[in-house]
Amino acid sequence: QVQLVQSGGGLVQAGGSLTLSCAASGRIGTTYCMGWFRQAPGKEREFVAAIRLDIPSAQYYADSVKGRFTIAGDFANKTIVLQMNSLEPDDTAVYFCSGGYTRYTLPEGKDWGQGTQVTVSS
Repeated sequence: QVQLVQSGGGLVQAGGSLTLSCAASGRIGTTYCMGWFRQAPGKEREFVAAIRLDIPSAQYYADSVKGRFTIAGDFANKTIVLQMNSLEPDDTAVYFCSGGYTRYTLPEGKDWGQGTQVTVSS
C-alpha cells in the first residue's frame, strides 16, 4: 500500500556528516509519522528519530543522537531528511526509514524502507 524509498548514507570518518532521505509513495493519512530506526549486527532495531508530517515542529530523537541529528519533513512531497552530524563509530548500522500511525518509538506496525548502510570509521 505504502512504499518507502531511501537514499543517501555511505562511509565517513568519525566527526563527519551524512544525510539520509526517504520518500513515501501511495496514499497516506494526514497524521502519518515518518522516521528512522537503525540496526547494527547482533543488535536489536532501535529508534533514532521521527517527525509528524502534519506537525513539522513535532520532532523526536533518541537520547543517543540528540543534538547531533536533525530530522525534517515535507508533507506535500511525503519526504523526510535526516541530517547526521558529529558521527561516531557507534552510529554504524543499517538505517531503515519508517512510517505509520503507531507510537514513534515502536517498530511494530510500521511501513519500512529497504535499509541503507551507514559506516563511521575511527
